[in-house]
Amino acid sequence: MAAVATTHFADRLAEAVEHKRSQLVVGLDPRPDLLPVELKGEAHLGRAEAADACGRFCRGLVDAVAPYVVGVKPQVAFFEALGSDGARALEDVSTYARAAGLQVIADAKRGDIGSTARAYATAFLERTNGREPLADAVTVNPYLGRDSIDPFLAACRREGAGVFCVIKTSNAGGAEVQDLVLSDGRTVWHQVAELVAEWGADLVGEHGLSSVGAVIGATHPRAVGEARRLLPRAILLLPGVGAQGATPADVARAFTSGPASALVNVARNVIYAFRVSGMDWRTAAAAAASKYAREVWSVSGW
Repeated sequence: MAAVATTHFADRLAEAVEHKRSQLVVGLDPRPDLLPVELKGEAHLGRAEAADACGRFCRGLVDAVAPYVVGVKPQVAFFEALGSDGARALEDVSTYARAAGLQVIADAKRGDIGSTARAYATAFLERTNGREPLADAVTVNPYLGRDSIDPFLAACRREGAGVFCVIKTSNAGGAEVQDLVLSDGRTVWHQVAELVAEWGADLVGEHGLSSVGAVIGATHPRAVGEARRLLPRAILLLPGVGAQGATPADVARAFTSGPASALVNVARNVIYAFRVSGMDWRTAAAAAASKYAREVWSVSGW
């Protein structure tokens, strides 16, 4: 396991960004039907074989992109689809990525209340029975209110973990709720952003950033700027660059709070780059990650 220099998530991230001159996170979305030929040969034989192939794919990706990224974001659903075998693969991949010095952001979008929320926080962010936490940070759905987030905030304090609250999403249907206008003229997602800013106010580290971040779809450049204004201390996690149509230029305004104040997540255009280029899958992923890291750093202005 790689040595951890500091116990505050945002500070660990800021130090990695400054060291690597990168704000890139690569999403790990393994699909057995899209794996390289050399890996999917036995994936059709059963769940265990598919999970093993996906795990090998993700570990190979970690090796390929580690020089160019500060973290990986495994999409938990793709692992859960493979049952208990997938859960073991997720643990293995997360341990492997952390040993490579990367921050692991579990994209789980959990959201519940009471003992259920506490169990989710334990599952992803807490040390249990001598086992290291599964991830450094986790995505959560804050639309159930403060009591659904409190256990995750407690994990931030105790474990040096991070949490990213899903606020403004890139899917068209998200507007049905998030863009509703309140009686004072603000949108629902603006109100949620203000709550997230409050929740993270006492979790600001030495680099001036909070361990409570926000997920904002990069396909909404105007929303990215509005989120930066509403959440000056939050790290913005920005999915949507690449396959969903957003470009690094669309997220430039997210970085005005510092070089580490936003992270750009790219998944398909990195991990499946080999399907377009025809190169070895690891070489293709490394090339794509390097390109995106340079482009994001350039537009960030730092």
